[in-house]
Amino acid sequence: MAPRKPHFFVGIGGSGMMPLAMILSARGVAVSGSDRALDAGRLPAKFDDLKARGIALYPQDGSGLTSPDQVVVASAAVEASVPDMMRAAELGCDRRTRAEVLADLFNASALPIGVAGTSGKSTVTGMIGWILHACGRDPTVMNGAVMKNFAAADAPFASALVGAGEAFVSEVDESDGSIALFWPRVAVLNNVSLDHKSLEELRDLFGTFAAKAGTAVVNVGDAESAQLAMTLPKDRVVTFAIDAPADLVAERLRAEPFAIGFDLLAEGKRLPVRLSVPGRHNVANALAALAAVRAAGVPLAQAAEALAGFTGLRRRFDLVGEAGGVSVIDDFGHNPDKIGATLDTLHAFPGRVLALFQPHGYGPLKVMRSELVATFATKLGAEDVLVMPDPVYQGGTVARDVTSADIVAEVSAAGRTAMHIPDRAAAAAHLASNARTGDRIVIMGARDDTLSQLALDLLESLRARM
Repeated sequence: MAPRKPHFFVGIGGSGMMPLAMILSARGVAVSGSDRALDAGRLPAKFDDLKARGIALYPQDGSGLTSPDQVVVASAAVEASVPDMMRAAELGCDRRTRAEVLADLFNASALPIGVAGTSGKSTVTGMIGWILHACGRDPTVMNGAVMKNFAAADAPFASALVGAGEAFVSEVDESDGSIALFWPRVAVLNNVSLDHKSLEELRDLFGTFAAKAGTAVVNVGDAESAQLAMTLPKDRVVTFAIDAPADLVAERLRAEPFAIGFDLLAEGKRLPVRLSVPGRHNVANALAALAAVRAAGVPLAQAAEALAGFTGLRRRFDLVGEAGGVSVIDDFGHNPDKIGATLDTLHAFPGRVLALFQPHGYGPLKVMRSELVATFATKLGAEDVLVMPDPVYQGGTVARDVTSADIVAEVSAAGRTAMHIPDRAAAAAHLASNARTGDRIVIMGARDDTLSQLALDLLESLRARM
């Protein structure tokens, strides 16, 4: 990459594009971009934040591209018929993917720390970033979610942190195979389960990624990850697990509604740890982060103390508010593992769960059909309610072989209360009108930032009822 060439991001508001644009801009690169959400007037606060950082925004009509020196950053999914892409072709601009640009920055850093796995990547990345920051290591962090610790009135969309230290911490994506571009010094493998690709493909991608690292941090409490750990040189593997033999072990978990404590066993010592985020899955995330920062030179006791100050990520079991004894939670759960972890966390305490799950596409819905049905059938309680609107649709041609109605029919046949309400506003209204004191309403889904606004609107409708 020619780092001083101006970069133009097509789809700059995306969860993976926005933080990368922020990092490049903060490092002195002239950054501009376009987004169809901007053209449609959606999520204005996000684009206001980009403008405040000196990033120029244009309609997605080709007008932002004026020179062949501009590097166009766009995902492979962006069609050649998009006006920006047509204009880039006319000018002869270099085209690069988000992953290629990110991998160049990551691989060029002195201490690249890559976080991989089907679930928990963003949270582990945020935890590592916060620990390194709190311990004075001044890291650069590339995340796919807003890190609450770094969010402020003048930086509401803090999904990136730009530091002057050696560490470059980033989640790496297996869904498009781009994980192969990354060469970590420290590699974290949290878990391996079905999402975008088959297990066979995932084993190869994750195994190759971990094998590149000087230190591979692996969750041996996950069966697939444990198998991969056995293929790696023992002197380059650090293992972690909950209530199972490993280098870092969590025992005596102490759950709270929106927090959790545990004992950390490592280096022959027992340390008490308390997280300000809930759930057994976050204990596993914490172990991954602690092992990674230890590999980066941070003493465990110092890291554990810093981790207590981690306040979480937006849209990761994010308590939006309460009204009339009903809690509203915004959550990124979109694959079987994430959804199951969220439901388990909720069921650790009394109260019905009213869940709205918007699938993040028709393709993933087809891949995960049987696993999603099994998760809802086994994890929903007898009194819980699931509503599913139609999947998020971002345009283009897509096969609709499996729909929300298909999932709902099978979950209902398994004896759970589930219904298909195509319009998501109507689905949310249904849950709000049926909520009672003690209920927890959770909004789940990915690839659609407007779900957070839906959760806020639902909370307001609850407050209006009370």
